[in-house]
Amino acid sequence: MQRYLFLFIGLFILATSYAQKKNFTYKFYGQVRGDLFYNSRANTETVDGLFHLYPKDHVYDPNGKDLNSTPNGSFYVLYTRLGLDITGPKLGNAETTLKIEVDFRGSGSTYGLIRIRQAYINLDWGKSDVTIGQTWHPLFGNVSPQILNLNTGAPFQPFNRSPLLRYRYKNKGWETSVAAIWQLQYLSAGPNGKSEEYIKNSCIPEIYAGIDYKTSKWLVGAGIEILSLKPRIQNTIENKIYKVSERITTFSPEVHFKYTGNDWLIAGKTLLASNLTQCSMLGGYGVSSIVPQTGEQEYTPFRNSDSWLNIVYGKKWKPGIFLGYMKNLGTTREIVGPTYGVGVDVAQLITANAELTYNLLHWKAGLEYSCSTAYYGTMDKTSGKISDTHAITNHRILGVIIYFF
Repeated sequence: MQRYLFLFIGLFILATSYAQKKNFTYKFYGQVRGDLFYNSRANTETVDGLFHLYPKDHVYDPNGKDLNSTPNGSFYVLYTRLGLDITGPKLGNAETTLKIEVDFRGSGSTYGLIRIRQAYINLDWGKSDVTIGQTWHPLFGNVSPQILNLNTGAPFQPFNRSPLLRYRYKNKGWETSVAAIWQLQYLSAGPNGKSEEYIKNSCIPEIYAGIDYKTSKWLVGAGIEILSLKPRIQNTIENKIYKVSERITTFSPEVHFKYTGNDWLIAGKTLLASNLTQCSMLGGYGVSSIVPQTGEQEYTPFRNSDSWLNIVYGKKWKPGIFLGYMKNLGTTREIVGPTYGVGVDVAQLITANAELTYNLLHWKAGLEYSCSTAYYGTMDKTSGKISDTHAITNHRILGVIIYFF
């Protein structure tokens, strides 16, 4: 009897498994990627230099030698990745799809571990769809540079994948979208460094709304991002802990375009960025007022103008250029306390890339040269602007080989 019971259970599991799988289709994809790079000096970066942002300022030793002028370089395969696209049975009138994508980036200083890149469910009714899960931030959007560097244009191009709820509506070439976004791997800067706590305590997700118009060759669009954070919920003065109610709310509009046709890719984007440190960009905020009794603070954000242009030509052999420019526009109010952010002492940042790639059906190999110059100086706290600047330049050479499947 027991033998027949186990047999029945086994057949039931097999039948159930088959019934569940027969309405599903699966497609694996991925890549094995190797990055070999050289930098002429130290840089602000992540993943031990794979994700390059901008060169660091001079730091002099007692003998007047710049500690950051030492070259560096390495070879990594951490951005090898594996993905799975799944098509499931309909939910009412909606087509259901799922995506799970991982790489070996790890987190923090622990590399070589599997990390979730994307994991989401999509319900598609034809003209409209809903996405639930982690995917690319809407500011990254449908327009991003086609370059070898893993930063994909950051810190001029927003770079971020986050948990979100997104609704899109498409009709006659037009697409509108609204998204509520939270933070997990890409975090805002604040009094405790980069942390999830500022948006978690806020109880208000990041909001994005955008509109695009698409033809067979052109895509043009615009959007706006709204971020509301609570930098602190308590403060300590003379061993007394006070509850404080602090909030900073910022708005970041953007416009973008892309042309694809006749072997050309021409794309660009410009943003008026305000406190987009969670998107791998420069900026942040400073304290604009302090209540003496409790230490409660108000804040003023840094505003940055960020723009980039990318031009690529060809099919098998593809030469390309990328130009990025960032200008610190300062703050709307005087800074009377500390500042929190990334690169708030940089007045301007200019990056120019030139690359050549060789492309086959499953292969890409390429070489890229990047010249990045940051202008550091002294902050005028009445305006948040940087003056008396000096230029710091990094020369970066990158070699990449990728096998796609």
